[in-house]
Amino acid sequence: MPLTAAFGLVVVALYLATAAFAPLIAPFGEAEVVGAAYAPPDARMRLGGDQLGRDLFSRLIYGARNTVGVALLTTAIAFSVGALLGIAAALRGGWVDQGLGRLADLLLSIPQLVFALLLLTILGPGMANLILVIALLYAPLVFRLARAVAGGIVVTDYVAAARLRGESAWHLVAREILPNAAAPLAAEFGLRFCFVFLAIAGLSFLGIGVQPPTADWGSMVRENATLISFGEITPLIPAGAIALLTVAVNFVVDWLLRRSSGLEG
Repeated sequence: MPLTAAFGLVVVALYLATAAFAPLIAPFGEAEVVGAAYAPPDARMRLGGDQLGRDLFSRLIYGARNTVGVALLTTAIAFSVGALLGIAAALRGGWVDQGLGRLADLLLSIPQLVFALLLLTILGPGMANLILVIALLYAPLVFRLARAVAGGIVVTDYVAAARLRGESAWHLVAREILPNAAAPLAAEFGLRFCFVFLAIAGLSFLGIGVQPPTADWGSMVRENATLISFGEITPLIPAGAIALLTVAVNFVVDWLLRRSSGLEG
């Protein structure tokens, strides 16, 4: 394992542990007011207070649970829908393939940020709406990759032999297609998680993502941006947490891709 991949795995494991044990790690509650607004860092509040006097360190810890958890759930939904439809399109062909392909092209032709802003404005901000909208935007991208990968598998001899044996479509998917498409799909999941993670943080920064008082790294940057004018780097800490996780996941995905392709390193 290269050093970059090991670093990425350590960072990802650290983030997941922080998200899982946030109530045990954070010294204060997620929305608990414990000091003055924009209180400077001290022994009690390690990173100081936010605009309402809540502990920034505690909110940063809870933000790992909320931001990463929402991104994982959204990616899982988008990936499940997109991958299953892509494999179904490759397996069935004909009008099913054409219809799903044109629908995916239609969704991909709309600028994602504009489409997300429009849908969230219509539906209203909320955790459920945010997850569904982001999943809808990224499912077509997963669909296209799954369709391309599965399309190269369904024409192989072993799939043709399985068809001649009279195997069902579920057997073909579970025993012939998915095992051979696992490596590129796993890499796609990691990459798609990064984009979903950044999209949710960006929408939260704009005020239509994760809503207060829920801690989220994107909204934390927006809420404390005033401190930058006074030379404080506090708002950059959640931004750095976002960047670090994105880089770490990309390191791991790059290593997995190189392993699956048989390249060195």
